[in-house]
Amino acid sequence: MKRRTLIVGISLLLVATLIICQNLNPKDTEIWEPEPEVVVPGVSSSDPPSDAIVLFSGDDLDQWQHNDGRPVEWDLENGIVVVKKGTGDIRTKEAFGSIQLHIEWRTPQEIEGEGQGRGNSGLFLQERYEVQILDSYNNRTYSNGQAGSIYKQSIPLANPMRPPGEWQSYDIIYHAPSFEDEGTYAQHPYVTVLHNGVLIQDHVKILGTTEFIGPPKVAKHGKSSIMLQDHGNPVAFRNIWVRELD
Repeated sequence: MKRRTLIVGISLLLVATLIICQNLNPKDTEIWEPEPEVVVPGVSSSDPPSDAIVLFSGDDLDQWQHNDGRPVEWDLENGIVVVKKGTGDIRTKEAFGSIQLHIEWRTPQEIEGEGQGRGNSGLFLQERYEVQILDSYNNRTYSNGQAGSIYKQSIPLANPMRPPGEWQSYDIIYHAPSFEDEGTYAQHPYVTVLHNGVLIQDHVKILGTTEFIGPPKVAKHGKSSIMLQDHGNPVAFRNIWVRELD
């Protein structure tokens, strides 16, 4: 009797499901608005898409300045810009929040120094959060300070470094933080980094400023510049573009 009741119950459930499915329309789950904006991609991964802001294409450094407002004194030649030791960091004149960023960089072919003294520079998001640039090809240093690390915070998942003198690329997705009134994070900054097309930072929470000495600091800020570091090594850059995500 129980088995018959179970069979009848299952049969009724199947009939009810069939009736419901017959009354459904695939259009009920179609969403037509908003329609995504058409963006024309670049010919290659290095080329900016149609909605990108080109920060450096090799022609000039009009989008950049030193931190004190001076025109850039780094060396510009043959479509690349090279850090000039002692002139200081440079930053974009425009301030940004959440972004997609593409940048290509090259450490010197002639190897000098070791560890942090070899091909060292840095890319600072919102002037505070550093993605390390370093010659990490057969060059051991502390893991949270090698190329692709979120400096002193997050070790990269892999080391896809090409040899010195060859071009490297970073493709970065960065989500800017939001803050409580008292200056603490309401939402931490997060970053994803691909190094030469390899995922090395996977939506990593940034804890605060990337400090050389001591723990991260948190201070309320708004949109800020992208900054490239003069660490005393002639690191070269080219093909820098950004897409705003907010």
